[in-house]
Amino acid sequence: MKREIGSMPNVYQMSVDQIVREAAEVEGLGIGGVILFGLPETKDELASGAYAEDGIVQKAIRAIRSETRDLLIMTDVCNCEYTSHGHCGFIKDGDVDNDTTLEWLAKTAVSHARAGADIIAPSDMMDGRVGAIRKALDANEFENIAVLSYAAKFASAFYGPFREAADSTPQFGDRRSYQMDPANGREAMKEIDLDLEEGADMIMVKPALPYLDLIRQARDRYNVPIAAYQVSGEYSMIMAAVRNGWLDCERTMMETLTSIARAGAGIILTYFSKPAARLLS
Repeated sequence: MKREIGSMPNVYQMSVDQIVREAAEVEGLGIGGVILFGLPETKDELASGAYAEDGIVQKAIRAIRSETRDLLIMTDVCNCEYTSHGHCGFIKDGDVDNDTTLEWLAKTAVSHARAGADIIAPSDMMDGRVGAIRKALDANEFENIAVLSYAAKFASAFYGPFREAADSTPQFGDRRSYQMDPANGREAMKEIDLDLEEGADMIMVKPALPYLDLIRQARDRYNVPIAAYQVSGEYSMIMAAVRNGWLDCERTMMETLTSIARAGAGIILTYFSKPAARLLS
């Protein structure tokens, strides 16, 4: 199965067999790694598909690992794609219960590591999740599995197309209680400090283009790999303008990616990875 996402031209939901072909193509283009997001057949209030040993991401990791040689496999660790209500954790009295959610995240991280993931990337923004994941990985003899923390993840308007892709729009309320205020850049540095103290090996700023200043601040302040995520809304607004004839696709793609790298990101997550790699080859 390969289904195009309506708001994201040339980006697809894929079944495991299709994602293996995609991973082989990506490796052939010289791209260093992939990040996997899962969309289970069914969802429930306990996000059980996220940490099931036979979950969709766990199956995909094993399949990709068996068919590629050097491709790094990174996995997004969150719950919003797996919960029936679309929030990132256990709901208690109408709000997300932080500590229960940490247990889910730790179990998910271990299941991904057991399946063969190289890098665990928690994106939920629960307090203490890096420490909980690091402790669980180490306790299960996965000391060498790296943690890339979505340390500076903002409550952004640019996530809309991804929520269509993952069918993860919250059924009530929003995520501003656990994602960061776009106006509060100082909090981003504080969150990065905390995640590094808890054992994160790398950190991420998300989204990328509206927060280039924070990528720069992070690069100047921290001696760890800095990642930036050019998110779905950034991709979709460029593609909408391209389809209307307002922007040149290749020039706009490369200008935005160059700006993210110039700001200080050593790792860029982008939906333009394949066309950019072809252009650069």
